[in-house]
Amino acid sequence: MTKSPAAPAPVLAAYQYCEAVTGHQAKNFAYGIRLLTAPRRRALSALYAFSRRVDDIGDGTLPAARKEERLGATRELLERVRTDRVAEDDTDPVAVALADTARRYPVPLEALDELIDGVLMDVHGRRYETWDELRTYCRCVAGAVGRLSLGVFGTVPGVRDADRAPEYADTLGLALQLTNILRDIREDAGNGRSYLPDEELRKFGLADGAHHDPPREDADFPGLVRFQVRRARELFADGFRLLPMLDRRSGACVAAMAGIYHRLLDRIAADPHAVLRGRVALPTAQKALVAVRGLAGLDARRAALRERG
Repeated sequence: MTKSPAAPAPVLAAYQYCEAVTGHQAKNFAYGIRLLTAPRRRALSALYAFSRRVDDIGDGTLPAARKEERLGATRELLERVRTDRVAEDDTDPVAVALADTARRYPVPLEALDELIDGVLMDVHGRRYETWDELRTYCRCVAGAVGRLSLGVFGTVPGVRDADRAPEYADTLGLALQLTNILRDIREDAGNGRSYLPDEELRKFGLADGAHHDPPREDADFPGLVRFQVRRARELFADGFRLLPMLDRRSGACVAAMAGIYHRLLDRIAADPHAVLRGRVALPTAQKALVAVRGLAGLDARRAALRERG
């Protein structure tokens, strides 16, 4: 890709706004993208800021009809970006930054349409009977973000199986989202939402929900959590095949973000009931260790060895 010209001052100001949103709202994501060059970091912040706007509509307190209206407005904004109808001096900094990102990188903007589709599922109060149904939701709200990020990263020229990179990025997004679902069981229940497949809740004796603390005596809450942890680990293992396809900085960024969630998964597996007591988090020192491993390429090399094996 040829080097793009420097962004004008109004566009840089728009990016700074998006970076502030990212730093305030997404600590793990912001931690990972520190490892990128400034242009890529700005681009990912723009994608995050738009995604955050969509999520905030879905998570807000407005009536469902009003949420649908506002999500429709974000789709209209996205169409303006897609058709290059956002001026550099537009009053919406997220629109300005996202439009500049779309001009500079081959990001699949249709993935943001999928994100809106996924949030509409939340607005409509959708439940999921099977893993296949939940997987469709996760692909919309998280797999889409993986594919968008890949549009900014690109792949190493000539790397083997590069055509599968979007698939691996999508799978890594699924792994992160399933980890989020486990971490947020209690919080989601407080918002009237249940994401884990109903057929699996019934299997472990939790047909009335997995958020009760303590669970009923005849229920196997730890079994349910560990079942989901195994699924998430399989998704991580598949998604980590993306790492050797990326350049060093991009691979380090992905390894850091995914590594933080992978270690969250380990903490949840070690103490399943922790998710009922509060939000499970990773200490800053462990986040730093994950970043160092990413910069050293340890996770990328391990993924490459698994692939060759």
